[in-house]
Amino acid sequence: MSGSERPWSPYVAGALSGVLAVASVLVAGKYLGASTTFVRSAGMIENTLSPALVDTAYYLKYNLAVDWQFLFVVGIVIGAFIASRTDGSFRVQMVPDMWTARFGASPLPRALAAFAGGIIGVYGARLAGGCPSGHGLSGLAQMSVSGFVAAACFFIGGIVSARLMYGRATR
Repeated sequence: MSGSERPWSPYVAGALSGVLAVASVLVAGKYLGASTTFVRSAGMIENTLSPALVDTAYYLKYNLAVDWQFLFVVGIVIGAFIASRTDGSFRVQMVPDMWTARFGASPLPRALAAFAGGIIGVYGARLAGGCPSGHGLSGLAQMSVSGFVAAACFFIGGIVSARLMYGRATR
């Protein structure tokens, strides 16, 4: 981090996430979640290109339209942009410094790793019936045992993955 970057306090960010979770239930009557947006988005694209592809039992259970969850995902992207601009950390960069230090400057390995990780992540989210925000944040807010188990597994998986990818170095 350069001297001009001031990261958000994890306490403030956590408190704001909690406020968002409560507001989501109060305003939309829905708990936080994002993984179904990817299924709906794929279905909307496929419906435009070839409607017969989405005329299946799998897609018929989803409302293939822009809904609150789709806007939630759009809001995540916009919010991340605003947060990075306000704390001074925004920059356009093909390969992050931490990745370059560990794996070199070529964007190809990073792109392949990100693509493979994305496939595994989305597959796991769909297999589990939800994503970290759905199982973790919303499950914890409901004091659900599965929410606590999911959150613990997310943290353990993140720690193990970071150690495998980057070793013990923190920066």
